[in-house]
Amino acid sequence: MLLAIDAGNTNVVFALLDGREIKTRWRIATDPRRTADEYAVWLNQLLMLEGYAMADVDAVIVATVVPRALHNLQVLADKYFKTTALVAGQPPVDWGIELDVAEPASVGADRVVNAIAAHHLYDGDLIVIDFGTATTFDVVDYRGAYKGGIIAPGINLSLDALVAAAAKLPRIAIAPPENRSVIGRTTADAMLIGVFWGYVAMMEGLVARMRAEIGRPTKVISTGGLAVLFNDNSDIFDAIAPDLTIQGLALLYERSLQTE
Repeated sequence: MLLAIDAGNTNVVFALLDGREIKTRWRIATDPRRTADEYAVWLNQLLMLEGYAMADVDAVIVATVVPRALHNLQVLADKYFKTTALVAGQPPVDWGIELDVAEPASVGADRVVNAIAAHHLYDGDLIVIDFGTATTFDVVDYRGAYKGGIIAPGINLSLDALVAAAAKLPRIAIAPPENRSVIGRTTADAMLIGVFWGYVAMMEGLVARMRAEIGRPTKVISTGGLAVLFNDNSDIFDAIAPDLTIQGLALLYERSLQTE
């Protein structure tokens, strides 16, 4: 079985796969100081709760945008799973797609992995929106080439910045407003409208501009924790793929076996 690890700025997601089938998944807050031993204790208990053992893991693959977290994840694979972790974007794991951008080495591993999975799952030109610490909009053309995209502050990051900079504004939770009015009657309502509907407007506007620039019919695929929330309040999404990054890691692992 494969342990796929997606180490993001906010959370690290661990998923156990049998082939391409995701058997179970867990997440933990990202902390670059967390040691391999701490990961192992946590994972061992969770594996047992799901009826698995650490010995069931044959291979580990990691995609990370947090360089400081990588070392301890590699030690975890070596020490506890008795295997060398494959790292997305590092030899011998070749992307297998063209990165048609000015600085290919600077593209985040999660964005490329999402592009790989999206092209495998959907036909034609694609815009992949990933709701994470940042919200990324990435373009994959009909041939599977990664063409670039947009990085915007994530909605929670935007809200945190607003609350931190304005002393009298309360902390609120991200949720759809109770109605579609965009005139707030309270401070909390005004904040929620600004953050939520402002974010919807930003997404719809950017997608419209990207589609116009691409110049061909383009599907929009969303992934990440807030994808469902926004899907209920906008019609720009053609599909939701909550496990896109993990699916991309499984595909990369399969390709690495074929090149051995």
